[in-house]
Amino acid sequence: MAMPARLAEIVEEFADLPAELRLEALLDYSRRVPPLPERLAGHRDAMEQVPECQTPFFLATELGEGERVTIHFDAPPEAPTTRGFAGILSEGLNGATAAEVLAVPNGFYTALGLDRVISPLRLRGISAILGRLKRQVGVQVEARSAGPAAPA
Repeated sequence: MAMPARLAEIVEEFADLPAELRLEALLDYSRRVPPLPERLAGHRDAMEQVPECQTPFFLATELGEGERVTIHFDAPPEAPTTRGFAGILSEGLNGATAAEVLAVPNGFYTALGLDRVISPLRLRGISAILGRLKRQVGVQVEARSAGPAAPA
């Protein structure tokens, strides 16, 4: 499975855990979601909502120098499994290149064993989070490669 090194380490950590400890590990990642930067805090309108999630969940990505990706999540503490997945993505993908993010397999959460510890409805939500994140990165890469519009 092609993925950034830190995300691969997280997958390996989960794979080494007994099934009964995976949910606990996911909850630990829910506490690792970094706070939003000031420009996004309280400004969900500047982020994309993921309506497939059962709870209000918002994300924003930025493509920086060297095509390095920064990801921001707004996920309520009352949704610890979804927030935990956001924590995994944040820790595993922040600072990765756009190409690395776009290469992450869509169903990589099965390698984490999450499909055995959370409901299919929650899985649908986390799958949508990754899909929207990758779409945002792809749009930014495409816009950057198109360059500025030529003067008329």
